Amino acid sequence: MATLWPDHLFLVGCGNMAGQMLARWLDCGLDPARVTVLRPSGKTVADGVRVVTDYPVALPAGTTILLGMKPYQIDDVAAALAPLSDATMQIVSILAGTPLADLRTRFPAVRDIVRAMPNLPVGLGEGVTALYADDGTSNIARASIDALIRPLGLAEWMDAESLFNQVTALSGCGPAFLFRFIDALAQAGEALGIPADQAARMALATVQGSANMAARASDGPGVLADRVASPGGMTREGMNILDADDRLLTLLIDTLTAARDRGEAMARKA
Repeated sequence: MATLWPDHLFLVGCGNMAGQMLARWLDCGLDPARVTVLRPSGKTVADGVRVVTDYPVALPAGTTILLGMKPYQIDDVAAALAPLSDATMQIVSILAGTPLADLRTRFPAVRDIVRAMPNLPVGLGEGVTALYADDGTSNIARASIDALIRPLGLAEWMDAESLFNQVTALSGCGPAFLFRFIDALAQAGEALGIPADQAARMALATVQGSANMAARASDGPGVLADRVASPGGMTREGMNILDADDRLLTLLIDTLTAARDRGEAMARKA
């Protein structure tokens, strides 16, 4: 099914995450002539995409607005953008720690507002994006935003906004945690005597291949792990270290909890 692109897409900010999203949409066929990016630096984004350094006098009716700047900039952005927004438009916010109620207060004329939390692999079409909308957002807007997000990878609609910090900790922050794991796996191999460059390549390929295998398997990752770990073998001996006292699980719970708590602190500050 072909993606129904918005008539006009207005990006406020085009940093790492918003830039990955836009790059993927353009790769999937979004006409760059439909895109305007507000970027104070004026730096080019992509061929054919209009970049402006200040807000236009008006936005076309039906514009989809992506809030992709830093969350602390919301006051200044809302002061300038709200007067340009109307009921024909829809807003997608990827601002961490910025609740939907806060967005509705700042953009009272816009009915259709959706919170989204993507992660970096969206640029490859292999990302995860959590989505949330309240009863004020129409089903038509939900469907159009869902269609916009689908080319980025997995789209998960959350029943409760209260889960957003947890989701952010898992999938939003998760790539960084996995990058750290890959690096640690490579360093562990180096510590055992494997040349550093080879250990790095082998660790990355091992994680990539294993993730692809898990994604295609009918069994869960826990079952796959036990299937590889034959009794008395090398894998089982190593797994015993990871599994002892649930140390790996405990480490990851502590990691996600710390990230979640930071998100909640950011929300309170906002």
